[in-house]
Order: sequence, then C-alpha cells, then structure tokens
Amino acid sequence: MAQYTMLKPLDYFTSLVQDEEQIPLFEAALSIAQDDDPAMDMSHCVLEIDKFAARLKRRMPADIAQIPKLRLLNNFFYQELGFAGNLNDYYNPDNSYLHKVLATRRGIPISLAVIYMELAGQIGLDVKGISFPGHFLMKLSVKSGDIILDPFNGTSLSREELEERLEPYFLNRRSPNDPPLSSYLADATPRTILIRMLRNLKALFAEHPHWRQFLNVQQRLVILLPDEIIERRDRGLAYANLDCPQAALSDIEAYLAECPQASDADLLRKRLPGLRAATRKLN
Repeated sequence: MAQYTMLKPLDYFTSLVQDEEQIPLFEAALSIAQDDDPAMDMSHCVLEIDKFAARLKRRMPADIAQIPKLRLLNNFFYQELGFAGNLNDYYNPDNSYLHKVLATRRGIPISLAVIYMELAGQIGLDVKGISFPGHFLMKLSVKSGDIILDPFNGTSLSREELEERLEPYFLNRRSPNDPPLSSYLADATPRTILIRMLRNLKALFAEHPHWRQFLNVQQRLVILLPDEIIERRDRGLAYANLDCPQAALSDIEAYLAECPQASDADLLRKRLPGLRAATRKLN
C-alpha cells in the first residue's frame, strides 16, 4: 500500500482497479471512504483485519476442514466481534464506508461482505460475493455444493429461501421461462462489487441531493465504467450543479454526441447555451 499513499485519492483508486485480474477488493472498497474522510488511516484498517485473521488462525487446528472453519469464522465475526446489519439506520452513507463499518461493527450487506471475504481469504476460505437482487450475498463452494450466506448474520440460505427473496423482483410469479435461480448466484467480480457499492452511495446522494458527494461517487464510477456514457452524463450534471460549467459541458456534449436520440437529449441540449456562456466568462 505504501507506494500509493502519496497519490491523490482518485489516482490511488485508479491504480488499484486498472488490472482486472488483480483488483484488491478490500483495499479498493476501503479507499472509497477517502472521499468522506481524506485523513482516514487506511493502513490502520488493513492492520486491523490482519490482526483479526491472526487471532483466528491461532484457534484453528492445522487440518481443519472448510465447513468447521466457516463455523469458526461466523462465530468470530458475528458473535465475538459483533458485526451486524445496521437495521436502525440502514440508509446512512456511513454503512458503505469500510473504516466506519470497522469502527461501529454495523453496515449493509455488501460492506459487511467485503470485510468478511477479506478475513475469510486470509484464513484460507475462498468466499465469493453474489450480486443478488436487493440484498448482496456470499458463497462458499465445497465438495457437496455451494453454501449461500447472508452477510447480515452469516446464516446459510436454502433454495426455497433464495427463491422467496427473488420473487418480489418479478411483476408476476416466476415462470419456467424465467432465468433459473443459478443465474442469480454467479460470482461477482471485484469490479462488479465496487460498482454496486458506489451505486448504493449514488442513489443516497441523488435523493436529497448532495452534489459534491454525488460527484465524488461519479468520478469513481467513470473510472470503473469508462465506456458507460450514462455515467459521464451524470457526472456532467453534477458538475453543472456545482458551477463547474467547462467540465459539465465536456461530459454532456460527449453524451449527446453518442446518444443524440436519447429521451433526455432535448432537455440537455437546452442547457448547452448556458453552460457555454458560463465557460466563456471563466476564460
């Protein structure tokens, strides 16, 4: 980590996610919080996870099998350390910032999962994330099949429970022609997980709205999704609302050039003269 600590937060984040095969999920997810707390001590958070792993390893027999190891991890993470879902303040942005989740032991499914998966990896359990609709899940593959876990409390979910959780996302009851349950249980890549974390924050900051925080999120989404022109459009709108007309103009013009027939194209074109005039004043 030391080689990146002198970089600006966005440059640091870019350095972490540039190699698709080598994205350090915990570190990249942790770095999102630099927008909220620039003085955050990332090395302290990494060291805290390392200490958790060291404590857990001391309790594990050398020949321990995967399922007993999983039970040991669950007891340590949820009972001893006290991690849990923040049901009383679920929509607080702090639930997405890993340094605050580590401090309070409260988070949302995806932030809890990122911490859990990092700890699992350090003790030799290959726990994967699942970008399930509505509620992020985790998975451990063993010889007898896949164990699907709820990051809120570590409980394993049956096929029936998973089907029940999926049901609200269909207009009508699921039919044999709908995608099978297995299609919703694929491994989530680190990039996919980071995108989901950022889009959670994006939704929160758009609702009230908080344009500076929204822009911070959009900057990272554009880095992760450079070919998604919608993300550039949304960044441009954030710039416009923060009185940064030149940057707003660049993003909105790029969007209109690529999507001239978009449903919002005419509305955005009406904003261009004002942005151009504001840009000329700056020059």
